[in-house]
Amino acid sequence: MTIRWEAFALPDTFGPADLRSLDVVEGVGGEPAPTYVVPELTPESVTRLARVLRTAGAALTRRPVTELADALGRVGERFGDAADPIREEALALLPGTAGVSPEMAHAILDGMAPDWTRDRLHRLVQTEFEDVAALDGFVTVRGRTAMAVGPGLCVQIVSGSVPGVGVNALIRSLILKGPTLLKPGLGDAVLPVLFARALREEDAALADALAVVYWTGGSTELERAALGEADVITVYGSDATVSALRSSAPVTARFVGYRHRVGVGIVGREALTPDSVDEAAAEVASAVAMFDQRGCVCPQVVYVEERGEITPADFAERLATALAEVELRLPCGRADVEDAAALHQLRGNAELHAAAGRGVVYHGGDEASWTVVYESEPMPGPACLLRSVRVKPLGDAEELAEELGPVGPHLQTIVVPGLGDRDRDLAITWGRLGASRIVPFRDASFPPPWWLHDGRGPLQDLVRWVEVEAGSTRRRPAAVRPARSPSGDPHGDSPRPSR
Repeated sequence: MTIRWEAFALPDTFGPADLRSLDVVEGVGGEPAPTYVVPELTPESVTRLARVLRTAGAALTRRPVTELADALGRVGERFGDAADPIREEALALLPGTAGVSPEMAHAILDGMAPDWTRDRLHRLVQTEFEDVAALDGFVTVRGRTAMAVGPGLCVQIVSGSVPGVGVNALIRSLILKGPTLLKPGLGDAVLPVLFARALREEDAALADALAVVYWTGGSTELERAALGEADVITVYGSDATVSALRSSAPVTARFVGYRHRVGVGIVGREALTPDSVDEAAAEVASAVAMFDQRGCVCPQVVYVEERGEITPADFAERLATALAEVELRLPCGRADVEDAAALHQLRGNAELHAAAGRGVVYHGGDEASWTVVYESEPMPGPACLLRSVRVKPLGDAEELAEELGPVGPHLQTIVVPGLGDRDRDLAITWGRLGASRIVPFRDASFPPPWWLHDGRGPLQDLVRWVEVEAGSTRRRPAAVRPARSPSGDPHGDSPRPSR
């Protein structure tokens, strides 16, 4: 069965006359196979769309930020309501468009939708701004009179690796009164489009300040047209994607790039006891399995401290058992040809490594993508993907910084259990290395809306501040006049310049 689905949402003020025609793009996800219907855009129509959004956004500046948070939150709450048709449509479409299993689609919505509610969005704004009224006008905070101004137009380009990231992105800009043009990846088209449609039912004026529209990545002319109209640009993607779009961005626009990042885990010896190790293995398995190892929060390598009651090799075996159990309740989605080939290469390298006595490999065979590679010695090969994870022994947690030195610039999340009272001092070291988030395994997959995304405030990144400086009450010193010579020459007896 093939699903034909309109993968776009446009403002009412941008009508059919602005489009040449509709185009069809074949999806690359699982079953049922998707066929996306998208607008056939030109650079001129993208420019027109951007300007329509900017005009609609002018009305948002007169609305309180709390009102916008309420409207967005009411829409977000629909995705968590099991009886709501918008959630039902999302669950029906996600397996085929994002390539995840139906069970994973439920898990993703159950993990993300709570962050789109009114309570969480109000807390997001309150966490980011000492006085939320600064988003509505001038306030005095710490002796400074200032206000925070959202973008006149925010252009967001989002990869399709993790469904739901596009919704997080558009909420961040709209809640700041910033009209938004969102270009999602195919794997993340469903949720932002459905959110935009539900927003039209809830608040048509706010929906007119939002467009969600797909075009093929690398469409340079379309991208330049969109970026050229933006005040703020946010890009989620690989290093190459972020670099290319940064070079195309106008110098007048603020550019926020969320580039390639990695997550790692470390299991401390305090968790390696007979009473706690199975719980730790289960938490690690859940973090590895979520998003089928596609997210930057997913640990690709797990270091296990030595000298615990359970050895690193034994922990790897327990982790394999836990991943097999996760597969039963949360199956992995379908792998595309490229990912399947990379996984086959990873397993082949690991088996050769094991045959040489340098490690052990466990995996789920052809029926399951989970793979655990225990490396008693370092193994070359492709990065982990599709629920594969490398387990490495580590003498002591203090050695982790040296191990991770080469990946410091790409490090994001370090996931930890079992470090006892050592975690605070170690976190300081890891933070200076490059990590921006140190978190327990059970909380790794779904950071809260106010998390310091790549080390920065998610809303503060999108605003600019305007300050009013009051006149000083201190008397300014009088200007010092030069003494004059009796002849009236202010230079005294100094020679005059020749003419």
